[in-house]
Amino acid sequence: MIVFDLVCGAHSHIFEGWFACGAAFSEQKERGLLTCPVCNDSDVRKAVMAPNVGAKGNQARAIAERPQSEKPPAVQDAPSAGAVAVQNVPEMNARLREMIGAVAKAQAQMLENSRWVGKEFADRARDIHYGDADSELIHGETSEKEAQDLLDEGISIAPLPLPVIPPESNN
Repeated sequence: MIVFDLVCGAHSHIFEGWFACGAAFSEQKERGLLTCPVCNDSDVRKAVMAPNVGAKGNQARAIAERPQSEKPPAVQDAPSAGAVAVQNVPEMNARLREMIGAVAKAQAQMLENSRWVGKEFADRARDIHYGDADSELIHGETSEKEAQDLLDEGISIAPLPLPVIPPESNN
């Protein structure tokens, strides 16, 4: 996965976009699939981004030793499954960090009652929809095309707001 800061042309709202690879951004832009989550403007482009360079060894230790109360809410409140850590972003205001933390927490709570099916998501969703498997909440991975095919078949699916680390990759 790759994360880009994106900006809309209408109001210069800045937001993140997560893509499978660098070419996926261009492909989705050409297909008109990108819109600003704030104003729904479809004139979306990459924003100027600074690289996230890790802190020097002695600075990293100081950050790790910082009291929990001084860490941003998204770091201290987000549960481990699907959590998002927000750091090294001094211009991000406290309210935005709080909102991201709340979304991460809500998603993690939802996923507690959902079963990870990985790359078999589309097959399992069809099985459940057509009655070939017991009804249950599932989450996993699928391609954009396969997701559209599921929707075209009348199968209810929705993207998760934040990326999820597959259980086998979570250490």
